[in-house]
Amino acid sequence: MKIAIPVDEKSLKSSVCSSFGRAPYFLFYNTVTKKDYFLDNRAVVSQGGAGIRASQVIADHGVKALLTPQCGENAGKVLSKAEVLVYKSIPGTAQQNIDEFEADRLILLNEFHSGFHSHEK
Repeated sequence: MKIAIPVDEKSLKSSVCSSFGRAPYFLFYNTVTKKDYFLDNRAVVSQGGAGIRASQVIADHGVKALLTPQCGENAGKVLSKAEVLVYKSIPGTAQQNIDEFEADRLILLNEFHSGFHSHEK
């Protein structure tokens, strides 16, 4: 199964980024082959809709599970439509989260925030 994690650095030792849509990088990890790769998040510079764009990238890469501390409602809808399960990450490194996921100790994220929109002036 392919999973994704928003990370601050291109390393398994990186912290999980607190923002999904604005994470600098995404870690993609295959739980079967144990292979990983990183992708720059181009949505990070978007004025709006970063979570939606990031969600589409996750779906386009064939991810079945996203491990993240939080996720917006609109991003959650895109992920749900793509049949990507969203799990609440734990504080720590990407590797620690992979280990917890593989041990079936992460819970599904059940709260999606309304987003961080800058439309109001």
